[in-house]
Amino acid sequence: MLFFLVGFAATAHAQFGVRAGFSSANFSDADFDAKSGIHLGAYYTFGADFISVEPGIQYSQKGYKAVNPATGDPIDEQLGYIDIPVLVRLKLIPALNIFAGPQASILASSKREEGGNTSDSSEATKGYDIGGVFGAQVKLPLGFNVQASYDLGFTSLNYYNFDVKNQVFKISAGYTFGGN
Repeated sequence: MLFFLVGFAATAHAQFGVRAGFSSANFSDADFDAKSGIHLGAYYTFGADFISVEPGIQYSQKGYKAVNPATGDPIDEQLGYIDIPVLVRLKLIPALNIFAGPQASILASSKREEGGNTSDSSEATKGYDIGGVFGAQVKLPLGFNVQASYDLGFTSLNYYNFDVKNQVFKISAGYTFGGN
């Protein structure tokens, strides 16, 4: 094992980058509509040619839209999270890689709008989320990249005592400094 780790470290190269994009979020096991949002952050990739590890940090908007069946009022729940993914990337061909890994998320903000009233909904949900991320990335010339990913919550948010989990589809554009 030590021999493998020393060999991995000797051939590893590291690169820093930034990423931003569009998110479509919703809760699992609920009859809600998806909420559009954004995500933006930074990542640090290190590894060998075929496999690399990429920890990162990003701000991500999540939540949902719905209509209160009792009143007919629209509901707009916006949750802001600090996501900390640790991805493992496998290069399939020089311009394409797939990735997966765990993600810890910390609730940074919450806003619920219903019937013209706005409130803080942070006490209605857990302050953290544990999940996983998987997706694919295409590397473009000059250090640019695009990727599609899916965040899948593993833990219940206990949202107003309902068992729901975050689910987010993301499309991102990124730039790796010093990337080819």
